Amino acid sequence: MSLPAGRTGPGPFSNGFLTYVDHTGRGLANQGWKDSDDAIRHRDGHLAAPIALCEVQAYAYEAALGGAALLRAFGRPGVDEWEAWAERLADRFRDRFWVTDERGPYPAVALDGDGKPVESVTSGFGHLLSTGLLNAEQSALLAARIAGPDLDVGHGLRTLSSDAAGFNPCGYHVGSIWPHDTAIAVYGLVKVGFPDAATSLAASLLTASTAFDARLPARLCRLVSGAGQGAERLWLSHGVRAGRPRRPEKTL
Repeated sequence: MSLPAGRTGPGPFSNGFLTYVDHTGRGLANQGWKDSDDAIRHRDGHLAAPIALCEVQAYAYEAALGGAALLRAFGRPGVDEWEAWAERLADRFRDRFWVTDERGPYPAVALDGDGKPVESVTSGFGHLLSTGLLNAEQSALLAARIAGPDLDVGHGLRTLSSDAAGFNPCGYHVGSIWPHDTAIAVYGLVKVGFPDAATSLAASLLTASTAFDARLPARLCRLVSGAGQGAERLWLSHGVRAGRPRRPEKTL
């Protein structure tokens, strides 16, 4: 195992972070799991690329420490170097990713091509919790954010906060609910010591599953029909085209 080289321009480890960019003009604009072209945007709605995603840095940190543990277990060299690399990445993440809004501090979803934080509030918080990148105080901040009504809608986590410009409750990665994404957050909440929040979030997926004969789709969206009436409809992922629901699956 060799350490990744530092980079100062576009590349896999640009400015000390794992980044992506399509140099061909024919590839995906976004190369994280949220790979639609409008998935990563600033709080005011304008798009960001190329980027260094927050969860990718967290997974790199976890992988570096996991690799160091394997090296230690087999008596191989490189343990100290990988642990030091992970710690430097964590320091850079704390310095560059954390931003503040009216509700307090949180990590930006990404850094854009100019190194500026992409300050949207997203379900990406849930991916950070289980990796060890955050300390206890930071984990508590994100646990509280995840439980907020702009993300947790009672049937899973929205991919993008409903307070953000560009939010669309049926948008592919800008407001719809992906059960696997919510499940990752549930796992993270348990791992960092928030079982009650995890239980509530898991229960929300079970509630949603009743609309689909206990077989959750890859993606769903939640709409509220009738101002003040509280009638809710869940829609299957394949029932959405161009951001418009095609047919309701169930009214709750």
